Amino acid sequence: MRTPLIVITGANSGIGKATALALAKKGNRIVLVCRSEARGLAAQQEVIKESGNQQVFLELCDLASHASIKACSLVMHQKYKAIDILINNAGSIFGSHQLTEDDLEMTFGLNHMGYFLFTHYMLDLVKAGKEKRIVSVASIAHKMTSSIPWGDLQLRNINYRQFQAYALSKLYNIYFTKILAQKMLDEKTGITVNCLHPGSIYTGFGSSGSKAFAKLVQVGGRFLPKPKTGAKTSVYLATAPEVAAVTGTYYAHGRKARISRLAKNKKAAQRIWDKSMDLANIESYGVI
Repeated sequence: MRTPLIVITGANSGIGKATALALAKKGNRIVLVCRSEARGLAAQQEVIKESGNQQVFLELCDLASHASIKACSLVMHQKYKAIDILINNAGSIFGSHQLTEDDLEMTFGLNHMGYFLFTHYMLDLVKAGKEKRIVSVASIAHKMTSSIPWGDLQLRNINYRQFQAYALSKLYNIYFTKILAQKMLDEKTGITVNCLHPGSIYTGFGSSGSKAFAKLVQVGGRFLPKPKTGAKTSVYLATAPEVAAVTGTYYAHGRKARISRLAKNKKAAQRIWDKSMDLANIESYGVI
């Protein structure tokens, strides 16, 4: 029987690495998708050592770059015949307005389009898998925004606020989950798509934010649970038999959780999906 292959983005530190370690300990084959080769190799060796599992692989990808995701996809398709579980985990917060090489606001480009594009290029491999689960790390932060700047999704013309950008990106993660889950149902692929809030966890998250925010996270983080705790819901959604048929759902602390009224807005979700398709110049999602 083939050992499940689990792909995890942003797996060189924090919740991503803790998720990889927990799943490696369960005997799965793990692919760490990381931007930095040095940090990725260090994480790979650490996961192998602590889990005793030699089947831990590293692939390099900048999730804020469409070209890098596309290049990673070519490598992945050459190496792997199927992906059983895809965990979209990579994400960050940025203290100032920055643009990706694709001219997208960095938080939008990494946290939202990173999930959207990476899943697009991996979808045929997930369809070929056995478990067929897609899990995305969202956040309770989605509740901190009450409106979408439709005329300025890249936040060029407003007073940039790092947490507003982050909250919007986490809202879009939920929209992505809802729309993709329905598409997979309509197409009868057998793929389930869910998302989660990992909890308030001390991971070093925030170091790319403003100096004040990074300091606040560093000081307050000492009293928060460690990444191992934050990984629990990702691991649960990736492996638990009782959620094998659940799709389009948001979880927190290992159980279904409530989302904001804005997150329930189906028209807004479809509008963000359509805009993402246009920005990525994709005609048919999952077809490459």
